Amino acid sequence: MLKLLGDRPLGARDAPAVERAMASDPVAMCMVAARLESHGINPRLLGGELWTVDSPTTSLCFSGANLIPLLGSTSDMESFADRASSSPRICSSIVGRAEFVMPFWDRIQPSWGPAREIRDSQPLLALTGPPAVAPDPRVRLVTLDDLDAYVPAAIDMFVGEVGVDPCAGDGGRSYRRRLSSLVTAHRVFARFDGGEVVFKAEIGSLSRRVGQIQGVWVAPHRRGEGLGAGGTAAVAAAIIAHGRMPSLYVNSFNLPAREVYRQIGFTQVGTFSTVLID
Repeated sequence: MLKLLGDRPLGARDAPAVERAMASDPVAMCMVAARLESHGINPRLLGGELWTVDSPTTSLCFSGANLIPLLGSTSDMESFADRASSSPRICSSIVGRAEFVMPFWDRIQPSWGPAREIRDSQPLLALTGPPAVAPDPRVRLVTLDDLDAYVPAAIDMFVGEVGVDPCAGDGGRSYRRRLSSLVTAHRVFARFDGGEVVFKAEIGSLSRRVGQIQGVWVAPHRRGEGLGAGGTAAVAAAIIAHGRMPSLYVNSFNLPAREVYRQIGFTQVGTFSTVLID
């Protein structure tokens, strides 16, 4: 059952307060806002629980496959960590604004640690105007007929970014289903040269206000040709055309990617942290 801390059921009366919280930080809260807008406050459809210490407008945390601290003080993050450690862990990562994630992790690390990897500085970027780089006209929406060509590129990106094989366990069936779902939702983009994927990216989360770009990848033998800039600009332009603000977050050490996003016109609006847990 979906509950707030203190065992008060989270019901329809809480929805306006949750909506106000989402509106207060639309870029950082895009992942959770998109779920709420699509499914409402329903634990089975939402894919997780929402917690608060006092009120959703002052403290809020999403607990699902990803645990996402959304709002609150350091003491609120410690309370969320205590709540999380009281039950079996269901998440594989903790992600969100650094000022929330790191106090949460410091508190829960004795129970959940050690982390497989901590990425404590990930600039959170947003594009508030049109791309300053011309969108690549050859970047297009991926169709289900493209999946056999697209999946190997997506796997290569995932292994390089996350450090694990998304095909482990079931031979990639679950990962392919997720990609198929994104394709059906018209949120997967690629450039194909001779049937080969040379650029790819996805809109991982799409709220009413923001589209969060993820999985940006250029074929290794085509890097340095500007495909990443033109391709990302094309995805950003598609998001803008649908009335949303493009956003993404990037590892601070990935200097080439950060320079590409700077050229496109993305500016930093915060800092995310990600803790990957085995």
